[in-house]
Amino acid sequence: MSMKEERKIKREQRKMAEMERNKKFRRATWWQLALYPMYSMGHNAFSFMMAIVSYYAAGPVGLGTVIASFIITGTRIFDGITDPIVGLIVDKTKGKFGKVRPTALIGYLTMATSTSVMFFTTHLVPEGFRMIYFILLYIVFIIGYTINGVAGNIGNNVLTNDPRQRPIFGGLGMIYTMLFYTAGTIYLSVFLTRKYTYSDVELFHEMLIFTLIVGAIAMVAQIIGIWSKDRLENFGIGKNTVKIKSKDLWPILKRNRPLQAFSVAMVTDKLGMQIAGNSIVAVMLFGIIIGDYSTLGLTQGVSMIPNIIVLILGISFAMRIGSKRAYVFATWAALITYVLMFFLLWLGDPTQIRIDNMNFMTVSFFILFIAKNCFRYVSSGLVSPMLTDVIDYNTYQTNTYGAGVISALYGLIDKVVSSLQQTFVGLLLAFIGFKSAFPDIDTPYSDKIFWMTMLLSIGVMVVAYIASLIAMKFYDLDKDRMEEIQEELERRRQADIIDDEPTALTK
Repeated sequence: MSMKEERKIKREQRKMAEMERNKKFRRATWWQLALYPMYSMGHNAFSFMMAIVSYYAAGPVGLGTVIASFIITGTRIFDGITDPIVGLIVDKTKGKFGKVRPTALIGYLTMATSTSVMFFTTHLVPEGFRMIYFILLYIVFIIGYTINGVAGNIGNNVLTNDPRQRPIFGGLGMIYTMLFYTAGTIYLSVFLTRKYTYSDVELFHEMLIFTLIVGAIAMVAQIIGIWSKDRLENFGIGKNTVKIKSKDLWPILKRNRPLQAFSVAMVTDKLGMQIAGNSIVAVMLFGIIIGDYSTLGLTQGVSMIPNIIVLILGISFAMRIGSKRAYVFATWAALITYVLMFFLLWLGDPTQIRIDNMNFMTVSFFILFIAKNCFRYVSSGLVSPMLTDVIDYNTYQTNTYGAGVISALYGLIDKVVSSLQQTFVGLLLAFIGFKSAFPDIDTPYSDKIFWMTMLLSIGVMVVAYIASLIAMKFYDLDKDRMEEIQEELERRRQADIIDDEPTALTK
C-alpha cells in the first residue's frame, strides 16, 4: 500500500470518528467555539479596570490606602453572599430568549453603568458623602460582574458537552483575555502613565472608555455564539430535568467532591494570581526592583506570541489526555518556573534587566517570564472546561441543572477568598511603612521592598500551586470518566421523549 493510500485511509478514519462523535455528543461548530469565548475578554476587561480602582479611591477620591483596601474587600465579600441568589434566579429562568443571552446583556449594562458613574463622578461628590457613594457604586458593579460571570459559565456548559471540545473554548477564552491584557497593559503602562499619574482622573477616564468598548464587542460576540444553543433542551437533561430549589445549595456543595477539590485548586490559584498580578505589585517589581516600569508593557508585548503558541499546544494536549491531566502538568511546570524566577532575581542584579541590553539577566528574565506566563495561561485556560464538567457531574448525581448555582457557589468561595488580596497587599505594605500611599515608580529601592515584592509576586504563587496539586488528588473527573457521564446524561435526555417523569436520582 502506498503512502498516499495510507493517508487517504487515515483521513477517512478521522472523518468517520468525527461523524461518530457528532452523533454521540452535542458539539459546537468552529465559529461558535471561536465567538462565544470572547465573553471572557470582556469580563476580564472590567476586572483589569477595577484592578486600578484602589489608586482612584486612595488618590482622587481621597479615601487613603488602608480604607480603600478594606472597602474593596468588604464589598466583594458582600457580593460573594449574593452569588448563590443570582445563580438560583438564573437557573430558574425559562424565558423565550433562553438563559444566557438576557443574563449576559444585563450583566454588561450593569457593569458599564456603575463604572462610568463611579470613575466620572465620585471625586466630584462632597467629601463627606464620597465613601458611601463609592461603596454603593462598587456594590452595583460587583453584582453586575457576578451576573456576567454566571452567564458565561452557563454558556460554556451548553455550548458543547464533548470532552474533547471543551478545552478549546477554555483555551480560546485565555487567548482572547491574553490579547486584551497585553493591549491593556501596554496602553496603561506605556501610553497613559506617560501622559498622566495615578492622581489624574483623566487616566481612569481614558482607561474606562477603552474597557467599555472591548466589553461591548465581547458581549455581542457572546450572544451571537450562543444563540442557537440557548434552548431548554440543552440545559441538564431537557424537560426531564428536576427543578432546583434553594434548599439544594448546601447539599450540592457538601456532596460534590469534584466541586470541592476544584474550588480549592482554582481559588488558591486565583488568589495567588490576583496578588501577584496586582497593579501595585507590578509597580514594585518593574518600577522599583527592575527600575523601568515601561519594561512591563514591552515584556507583555514580546511574550504574547509565545504565550499563544504554548496555549494552543496546551489545548491540543488537553484534547488528547483530558483537562485534569493537562492542568496538573501545567501546574507543575508553572511551579518550577516561579521558583527559578525567584533565584534569578535574588542571586542576580535585577537593575541589569533592560530591553536595550540583552545581557544574561535580561535574557534569563525574559525566558522565565515568558515560560511562567505560558504555563500559567494553560492551567488557567482549563478552569472553564473543568467547571463545566463539575456542573454535568451534579446533573449526573441529582438530575437537576444547577449551572448558575454551581457557578455561584464557586464564585462565592472564590470571591470571599480572593477579596482578601487587596487587604492582604494593603496590610503587608502598611507593615513596611506604606500607610498613607502605595509605592509608585518614584519610590526608592530598599531591601524591605525587595523581599515584600518577592513574597507578593512569587511566594504566593508557589504556595497556591502546591495547594492546587494536592487538591487535584481528590478530583476524579478525567477524560474517560466524563465520557461515561455524558453518555449517561444523553441516555436520560433521550428517555425524556418517551417518559416525562423524572428519573431516579443517581447516587
